[in-house]
Amino acid sequence: MTGFDLRNLPDDFIDNPHPHYASLRASAPVYELPGGGLFLSRHADLMRVYKDRLVFSSDKKIEFFPKFGDTLLYQHHTTSLVFNDAPLHTRVRKAIAGALSPRAISGMDSVVQRLVDQLLDDMAARAESGLTIDGVADFAQNIPIEVIGNLLAIPRNERDPLRAWSLAILGALEPEIDADQFTAGEDAVRDFLAYLDALVARRRAEGVEEAPDIMARLIRETGDAEENANLLPHELLQNAIFILNAGHETTTNLICSGIWLLSQRPEIVARLNAEPDLWPSAVEEILRMESPNQLGNRRAVADFEMGGKQWDKGTLITLGMGAANRDPAVFAAPDEFRLDRDDNPHLAFAGGVHVCAGNTIARIEGQIALASLFRRWPDLKITPGMQRSPRVRFRGFETMPLHLGAAAEPR
Repeated sequence: MTGFDLRNLPDDFIDNPHPHYASLRASAPVYELPGGGLFLSRHADLMRVYKDRLVFSSDKKIEFFPKFGDTLLYQHHTTSLVFNDAPLHTRVRKAIAGALSPRAISGMDSVVQRLVDQLLDDMAARAESGLTIDGVADFAQNIPIEVIGNLLAIPRNERDPLRAWSLAILGALEPEIDADQFTAGEDAVRDFLAYLDALVARRRAEGVEEAPDIMARLIRETGDAEENANLLPHELLQNAIFILNAGHETTTNLICSGIWLLSQRPEIVARLNAEPDLWPSAVEEILRMESPNQLGNRRAVADFEMGGKQWDKGTLITLGMGAANRDPAVFAAPDEFRLDRDDNPHLAFAGGVHVCAGNTIARIEGQIALASLFRRWPDLKITPGMQRSPRVRFRGFETMPLHLGAAAEPR
C-alpha cells in the first residue's frame, strides 16, 4: 500500500479503517509515513515497542513543543501519566494505581447499575413521549462522566462542563489540528485547571484524611518536592484532568461501539441474554474489534532494526492499535465477532507499563451498560442519522439515534 497519510486520509477511512489497516499489514507493516516516522500495524511489533523502554520512549516533550509551543496544552499533555517515562511515570502511576485499586473502587458495580437503570428508565420515558433517543447523548456519555465524577468527588451540580473540556483537550491530540481546535483545547485546559485548583483547595480545607474518593487519595499523595511526594501540586491537577479525560473517552466509545456491533448481531445478543456469564468475553471482543483508542505514539531514543531495515534514533513511531487488534497472526478470523476467544490479547488499553490504569473501571461500566441495555431491549437498532466522530485517534460516535423496540419481559 502506498500513499497512506494520517494527515490526509481516504474518504471512507473514518467509517471503516480496517481494510486500510489490513492492506498496510499485508504490504507494508513497517510503513514510512509521508510526513515522517513509521506506522506499525502488526501486533508483535507493537508489543516489542511497548516492552522495550530502553529504545522506545513515551516522553512527548520533543514532538509536542513544535505543535503546541509553551502553552497550557503543552504543559498538560507532557505532565500526563501516559506521555512520560520513568522515573516520573513510575512515581505518578504509583499514586494513581493506588487510587484505582480494587479496594478503592469496591462497590462500584452497584453504583453503576443504579445509574444505568435510571438512564434506561429515562430513555423509555423519552420513547413513550415520541422523542428521539440518542445512544451517545442519552446513554453512553453520561455513564463515565458520572462514575469518574463520583470517584473524583466532583459535586454533581459542577459536572456540566466536563465532557466539553475533555473533548477539546483530547481533540488537540489529533495528527492535524486547526487554529480553532487549538484554541478550544487551550481554553479547556485553562478552565479545567482553574476549576480543579479551587476544588482541591476546598477539599483540603474540609479535610481529606479519611475520605475514600480518588481525589482525596491523590491529595494525600501530594506534597512539595523536598518531601519526596509521589505527586507534586501541578501534577495532581494535570493528572486529575488525565483521569477524567481517559476514563470518559474510552468508556463512551466502548459503550457506543458495543451498541453498534451488537445491534447488527441479534444472534449474539440472544446468546448473551441467555448466558450472561459470556458478557466479559463480549466486552473484550468489542474492545478488540473497535478499539476506543486507535493510535499510540513513541519516539526511538536509540537506533533500532524493524521490518528488515535499520532506523535512526529520533524516529517517530505511530502504533496502530486498531490495526494490531485485527492481526490474523494473533486473532483467528479477526473480522468476526466471537465469544469463544479463550485468549484475547488485544491492545485496546495499550501494553507494558503503560497499560491503562483505569481499564478495570472501563470494563465494569461497559459490561453493566451493555448487558442492561440489551437485556431490556434485545431488538434495539440504530436508525438512520448516525454520525461517527471525525477523529482518527479516538474511534467513536457523535450521534447514534436508536429504535428501542419492544421491551423484554422482566425475568
